[in-house]
Amino acid sequence: MNVTKADGSRQPFEKSKIVRTCLRMKASKDAAEEIADKIERRLYEGIPTKKILQMIFSYLREYRPELKHQIDLREAVCLLRPKPDFEQFIGLLLKAEGYEVEMNRILAGKCIEHEIDAIAAKDNETLYVEAKHHYQPHSYTGVGVLLEARATLEDLNDGKNNFTKAMVITNTKLSDHAKTYAECKGIAAVGWRYPEKMSLELMIEKNKLYPVTLIKGLDSTLLSRLGDNGIILMEQLAKYDVKKLNKLTKASKSNLKEILNRANEILS
Repeated sequence: MNVTKADGSRQPFEKSKIVRTCLRMKASKDAAEEIADKIERRLYEGIPTKKILQMIFSYLREYRPELKHQIDLREAVCLLRPKPDFEQFIGLLLKAEGYEVEMNRILAGKCIEHEIDAIAAKDNETLYVEAKHHYQPHSYTGVGVLLEARATLEDLNDGKNNFTKAMVITNTKLSDHAKTYAECKGIAAVGWRYPEKMSLELMIEKNKLYPVTLIKGLDSTLLSRLGDNGIILMEQLAKYDVKKLNKLTKASKSNLKEILNRANEILS
């Protein structure tokens, strides 16, 4: 039995992937295997992977009722504004990983000035960080982004900066050429499900730094107002009361109360 990926290509169905997805979403091992069995019985040739994901969410709600309030994590990250929200989100993730982070710097290279998203330092490493955001969760980050990062790194260091390497963090998968080039040139590339030991979603899950966009029902105006006030994470949102949020966002208190209830239920 084959499944159809978002790019139109087909690949054999792997039951273990459903189990892993359920486990990442905090289902028990028994629940994950039961859900995988249920989905396997509903398969048909060429079923879209998006349909499978919808079925996973549907079944997971039986085991984790709080999921009715949230959307898929990859889609949630895509809903962040590229600037400044996604960049700030990446900065917070890097800080949680033990890096000292400086955001949004303009540095002189040998040839030109460069506006860089972040500098991340830990131990003997100093990384120039490029945060690449995509609105479409099923698009790919191509080799061009890595080529540009490499060229920027060279010009920065030729201009007497002392970066150890470049880091590119993106919210989508990387193309095979991008992965190969990153490995060849020593670029720290982090994307969706890459690298296997510490991909973007694993960084998020490990540190429990979930974006506010994970909550269903947030409109673009409210998201913008939250972002403008530096509220990017659900844990940041949960620290506010309705009265203060109302003052910051001008949203109705009844709507904000419901959103806070959803955030607290997901976080719990």
